[in-house]
Amino acid sequence: MLELLDDIGIFWRGVVLGVIIAAPVGPIGLLCIRRSLERGLSTGLATGLGAAIADAAFSAVAAFGITAVLDMITGNMRLLQVLGGTFLLAVAVHSLMREPRPLAAEPVAGNLTAATFTGFFLTATNPVTILGMSAIVIGFGNTRGPAEDGTLVAGIFAGSLLWWVVLCGGVTLLRRRVTGRTVHWINIGTGVVLGLLGIYTLGAAWVG
Repeated sequence: MLELLDDIGIFWRGVVLGVIIAAPVGPIGLLCIRRSLERGLSTGLATGLGAAIADAAFSAVAAFGITAVLDMITGNMRLLQVLGGTFLLAVAVHSLMREPRPLAAEPVAGNLTAATFTGFFLTATNPVTILGMSAIVIGFGNTRGPAEDGTLVAGIFAGSLLWWVVLCGGVTLLRRRVTGRTVHWINIGTGVVLGLLGIYTLGAAWVG
């Protein structure tokens, strides 16, 4: 009974860590907001799901102490920065070139597989996210074995996904109050932020 209660405590600790990891507004958050407005809740959630899968995967690497994988990531940091920066710039250009148009009365969901992949790829190729996530898990995990590590990772996945459900759900509820002009500025803001992040990431790869 005590072990079960301990596992429950570890799971909820993971949920809190998952929310902490996912909550800061970044490229994934901006994409989830935009896609929830333009393509509906399912597309926004698919993007968040991809990010949550990446969060869980790298949390598992940190929690289980898979040093070979961590060494591989740090050893290929420049490649990850180039891939991530290039992808960010591509998404930024797409956002900036979108023609302003009013929201459809009923959104038509986009390609959910592509949306999930985008969320996963942007998270998985962001070195800052990877290293920050590893530091959080290693610093605050404090588990004692594989079973507890697995419970913690499950909690992190649940917490990350919970955040995207709340964010995308909230945006969807407010959708009818959003005008086409607002969406236009959201697209511009998303493009600018993603572009700056892409340039910064490529610059870090060049300098590093």
